[in-house]
Amino acid sequence: MDKEISKSEQSKNKLKSFLPIILIISVLALAYYFLKGSLQKKAASKDIHIVSVEKGDIRETLSAAGTVVAASERVINSPVTTEIAEVILTTGTAVKKGDLILKLDKEYTLLEYERFQDELALRKNNIEKLKLQFDKDLRDLDYQDQIKGLQLSELATQVDDQKRLLEIGGATKEELESAQLQLKISEIEKKVLENELSFKRAVNTTDKESLQLEYAIQSKKLKELKRKLAETKVDAPTDGVITWVNENIGVTVNQGEPLVKLANLDRYRIEGTTSDRNSKKLLEGLPVEVRIGKDRLQGQITRILPEIVNNTVRFYVSLNEENHKALRPNLRTEINIIVNNKEDVVKAKRGHALIGTKAQYFYKVVGNEAIKTRVTKGLVSSEFFEIESGLQVGDRIIVSDVSEFDHMDRFIIEK
Repeated sequence: MDKEISKSEQSKNKLKSFLPIILIISVLALAYYFLKGSLQKKAASKDIHIVSVEKGDIRETLSAAGTVVAASERVINSPVTTEIAEVILTTGTAVKKGDLILKLDKEYTLLEYERFQDELALRKNNIEKLKLQFDKDLRDLDYQDQIKGLQLSELATQVDDQKRLLEIGGATKEELESAQLQLKISEIEKKVLENELSFKRAVNTTDKESLQLEYAIQSKKLKELKRKLAETKVDAPTDGVITWVNENIGVTVNQGEPLVKLANLDRYRIEGTTSDRNSKKLLEGLPVEVRIGKDRLQGQITRILPEIVNNTVRFYVSLNEENHKALRPNLRTEINIIVNNKEDVVKAKRGHALIGTKAQYFYKVVGNEAIKTRVTKGLVSSEFFEIESGLQVGDRIIVSDVSEFDHMDRFIIEK
């Protein structure tokens, strides 16, 4: 006869059967805990560069190299195609800013200016005439629409009369249908008139704006010609010495042709070179910052040479302080060409972690942990880059090269 096993015995047996499983799970948990700490990658704080996200201005710049050269010559070109009328000062003469050097024949330019004036007056009269014609056409269409409305009222009355006459035998069914048909035709004709009126109003507004724009363009041309007329008197733009002047009185000179070369022996400019990869962004008139030691000189690009030599583009920079004490002939300089500028943006100092894509991952430092964070960038300068999204002012990020951690979402920073 089988002996019944007590409940306590059964519990002990169950515990014995689960004990190996519990031991295995415990061992695995302990192994994971200790291995996690040993396998987790760490970085020493001295080996990484951490910067704070801040707010301020940023400029997108292109890097270039420069050489200080004497601003020995300045060329004054003819503003218009004309003749040399009179030479006031000759080669070798020292001049002050504003001194009259030569005079150009302004008769042809004056005739052009007067012709433009007449054309502008005629265009103005034509514009007024066309405006009156536009207004007349709109009024005529409006009157026609009103007449058609009255005709519709009359035809509607005739239809009602035909209906009453038909009831008493004074009209035929055909006469009623004919009156109804005339009414429908007139209704359609009125809709056509209303549509034409609406179209004319829209077109007339556009035509008037076009005429006004043409008039404005013509006015600007006249203003430009007036400026060129004033420039037929060639003055010295700065102090200096005349090294060459076209003394051929009566000779025709084309617009843009050199008239005078003026040397300024006390002034300097910068001859710059940059990679041809920057040629599309390189434009005359762009502001630049020239670095000479601790000094920062401001200027702008005045000329870009068309040829590319050894994958480089040459250009010239005019300085705001052409006689700055730091300037020396043949002195090597660094140039930052400013192609864009933004104020009061979120930014951070750049480092080796910065890459050229619009968006990239940086490691944001929270306590002693670096957490991978996606950041969208904007302008990039030689010192800073703009942060459009992903970080806020006060956040701290790693900008040094931490590519060895790229596969990790986070890592520990040790002191």
